[in-house]
Amino acid sequence: MKLKIGILSRNKNLYSTRRLAEAAESRGHDVRVIDTLKCYMDINSSEPSIHYRGDKLEGYDAVIPRIGASITEYGTAVIRQFEMMGVYSLVESIPLGRSRDKLRALQLLSRKGLGMPVTGFAHAVQNGRELIKLVGGAPVVLKLLSGTQGRGVVLAETYKAAESVIDAFTELGADFLVQEFIKEAGGSDVRAFVIGRKVVAAMERSAAEGEFRSNLHRGGKAVVTKLTPEERATAVKASQTMGLHVAGVDLLRSARGPLVMEVNSSPGLRGIEETSGKDIAGKIIEYVEQNGRPTRGSRRTRG
Repeated sequence: MKLKIGILSRNKNLYSTRRLAEAAESRGHDVRVIDTLKCYMDINSSEPSIHYRGDKLEGYDAVIPRIGASITEYGTAVIRQFEMMGVYSLVESIPLGRSRDKLRALQLLSRKGLGMPVTGFAHAVQNGRELIKLVGGAPVVLKLLSGTQGRGVVLAETYKAAESVIDAFTELGADFLVQEFIKEAGGSDVRAFVIGRKVVAAMERSAAEGEFRSNLHRGGKAVVTKLTPEERATAVKASQTMGLHVAGVDLLRSARGPLVMEVNSSPGLRGIEETSGKDIAGKIIEYVEQNGRPTRGSRRTRG
C-alpha cells in the first residue's frame, strides 16, 4: 500500500532525514520533508488542521518526527496536532516529552526497575559535598538537564573539582544531575537501536584519547558489538517504558549489569548504519508500513 508520509525535519539534507526520505521513496511512498517550525496550526474542535508554506497539509497517513532538542516544545505541539487529525506518528507527542525530560525519564526507568547509574538531582545546594556523597563520592559525572550530544557533561575526578562545578551550575540557576562514574566501562558505552520490540543493531562507542564522552560528535569511535540477552532485554524495556516505537538506548557495561544512561527519541542514523552496515532507515519505513495505517479522517485525541 502506498502511503503519504511527512518527515518533520528542519533540514532535508541532514543524513538521517535524507536516508528516511530515500528509503520511503524507494518503497513507492509519497514523501515530503516538512520544516517543523514553519508549520502553523488551526486549533478547533470541528476540523483541526496544519498549514505549511500556504498549503493545508491533508491526506497524510503517517509522520516521522525528527525533532531537535532545541525545538522540543513546538515540535511536540505539531505532533499533537497531527495526532488530533488522526495521523499516525512514529514518535508520539507524550513519549517525546518523556524522553526529552531527563529527570522524568530517569524516574520512569527507576520505577520500572531498570539499572541506572546512581543519580542525584539538584537545582541549588548549599553543601555540594553531601550531594556528591549521595552518589558514592568522587569521581562523579555532572550533567546539565538541557545538554545534548555530550554538551553540558563534566567529569569531576575529585571532591574539590565536583564542588566547583556544582557551584558554577548553582550560580547559573541551572538544573543538573550528579551521577556515579562507572570506571569499569572504560570510557565506552553501547548504543542499542530499537525498532518496535526488537534491537535491530548495536554498536560500542569509545571515547577519543583524553576524552571521557563517547559521543561520535565528540570524536568517539564505534564498532559493531554483540549484546547479551540481558542487554537486549534492558534496551527494549527502556524503549517501551518511554513509549517509543523507535529509540537509541545508551547503555553502560558495569560490574552489576547493563545500566541505562539515556533513551533517545530521535537517534541519528549515520553512525549506526555506517558501523553496522544495515539499512536502518529501510527498517524504520517497514515499521511505519506495518503500523501506520489509520483510517483516513479518523480522530485520535491524546492528552
